[in-house]
Amino acid sequence: MAAPSPKTWVRQPLGWLLLAALVAVGSAAVAHWRQPAAAAVLLAPPANFPAPVYEVAKNQPNEAAFELGRMLFYDPRLSSDGRVSCGSCHQQARAFTDGQALAVGVAGRRSPRNSPALQNLAWHRSFMADGGVRGLELQALAPLTSAQEMNTPLAEALAKLNANPEYRRRFAAVYGPGKIDTPQFLKALAQFTSALTSTNSRYDQYVRHEPGGALSADERRGQALFQAKCSGCHATDLFTDESFRNNGLDTAFPLDSGRAHITLAPTDAGRFRVPSLRNVARTAPYMHDGRFQTLPDVLAHYAYGVRPSRTLDPLLRQPDGRLGIALTEVQQREILAFLATLTDTELLTNPRFAPPAARQETNPRGMQLSAN
Repeated sequence: MAAPSPKTWVRQPLGWLLLAALVAVGSAAVAHWRQPAAAAVLLAPPANFPAPVYEVAKNQPNEAAFELGRMLFYDPRLSSDGRVSCGSCHQQARAFTDGQALAVGVAGRRSPRNSPALQNLAWHRSFMADGGVRGLELQALAPLTSAQEMNTPLAEALAKLNANPEYRRRFAAVYGPGKIDTPQFLKALAQFTSALTSTNSRYDQYVRHEPGGALSADERRGQALFQAKCSGCHATDLFTDESFRNNGLDTAFPLDSGRAHITLAPTDAGRFRVPSLRNVARTAPYMHDGRFQTLPDVLAHYAYGVRPSRTLDPLLRQPDGRLGIALTEVQQREILAFLATLTDTELLTNPRFAPPAARQETNPRGMQLSAN
């Protein structure tokens, strides 16, 4: 789920507005929702989380729909070469990243951006590093149709699904009989992606006073330093304020202008979405272009590597004129100790989020399907 092309997302905004309207209208297509006995539990935010942004009531968690979304997420047949699925770039053990500096799509093509972690998406107002997509259900269209990622037009993806008896059976079981359409496809995927929640790290247990939630002295000092020096951007227990900021990576932005890629405003040049730091110890490499291999590299950047530009975030300009965040070597180690407490092994190992057990079925066109 890396960067869309400027042509698709900036020069043709009307098409995406029409598609958003189609998805909204398509809610009528799911009015005949079938609720199986094994329905998933509604998203219930933990005590240290705000309410989700995603309107769960319009896509009620449903066990059959969740399993359908999981199957779609891990199905490489949705890509043009049959080799790349959503799960190719979003691997569970890496907090649904891929360990690559730049995402790798069909035919080995490189995206211009790093694959972001997929977690707590129901709390996101916008998606992509430049905020080019608003709405969890619409988000899936970016990697699906990107020439650097899955390279499949929406109409072609729907044709593949409708040509497969197993998919037709599963969609009919959830949405009723009829042709598989865009709203059904996007809602089913969102059933899976909205369930990828990270809420049970050792830090979470600590702030909720739950068993297993002890922090060491170094980790508590790191937490205090983090609150003083990092929480201006990585705010709340979501560890992001969802803003777009220039964090001093470059002095100019000829290859990727960030938020300005969408708004075309010079004041947005070099600004990228503030990522959550949950599971950050598992999501290397870092930044929108994967330029930093380790978390110590990231902290070193903020301590003495911030570069000036016209849109540099004010929080990185110190009163004495220096740039960055004043951090000693000891303070950096303590912050790193705290960041390690944000790892949520439940998300990283939950078998519900793993690829379905493989079973091969061949449809009339000779296409194979991996199912559970």
